[in-house]
This record gives sequence, structure tokens and C-alpha cells, in this order.
Amino acid sequence: MKDHYIYPAIFDFADDGISIEFPDLPGCLPSAQNVDDAVKHAKEAMALHLYNMEVDNEEIPNPTSIEKLKPNTNQAILLVEVWMPIYRNAVENKAVKKTLTLPKWLNDLAEKEKVNFSSVLQEALKHKLGITNKK
Repeated sequence: MKDHYIYPAIFDFADDGISIEFPDLPGCLPSAQNVDDAVKHAKEAMALHLYNMEVDNEEIPNPTSIEKLKPNTNQAILLVEVWMPIYRNAVENKAVKKTLTLPKWLNDLAEKEKVNFSSVLQEALKHKLGITNKK
């Protein structure tokens, strides 16, 4: 698992937008309507694709040299670079919605006291799991 990746992407320009293909990352196929969004979407899609490969313990391939790629006239090759710690942190700290059940009297009292249910549950789970550092 590396912190920094650079892969070539093929940007395909058409009347209805820009589609992007990563020759080394099958299934990673972002798209956009303009170049700025295409670059942004390419970075995000590549980072999430690589993150999922890491989580699934899949082998991450070496990038193809851009000299080996032969774009068509409506295509351009762009090297896309991502710094994985940013994306790993974003995915791993994403909020997850949970549904829970508690007695009405307890809910009423907590709401009257303006208790932040999410904060209390997080603190209780950290305590239960012996987690002392904050993430």
C-alpha cells in the first residue's frame, strides 16, 4: 500500500461530455461535462478505486508508460496523481447513519436537555471499545 499514485488516464472528448478511462484500472470510468470537472472526477474516482483495491487486498498494478498509449484524435492522455492519505481519511471518517431504539421516557428527557445523540453514542462506543485517541 502506497501513499502516492500516478496513473495515465485517457480523456475522450465527445459532444455530450468527457469520458475517462484508466487503462490500468478496469471499471474506473468517471465522466464530466467540462475539463475542470473531468480532472476532479478522475482524481476522486481513481483514489476511491485504489482504496477499494487496498481494502480487498487486490494487487495494484504498475502504471502503463504513456509512451505505450495511442490516443485517438478526440482523446488526450493526462497523468492523474493522488495522495491516498487524504482519501483514506475521508472514507474512513465518513459519517454512517444508524437507527437505534431506546425507551420513550429516556428519549424525551434527552431531547429536553438538548443532548446530542450522535456525540453520546460515539463517546459511549469509544469507551466500550477502549479507544482513547480521537479520530
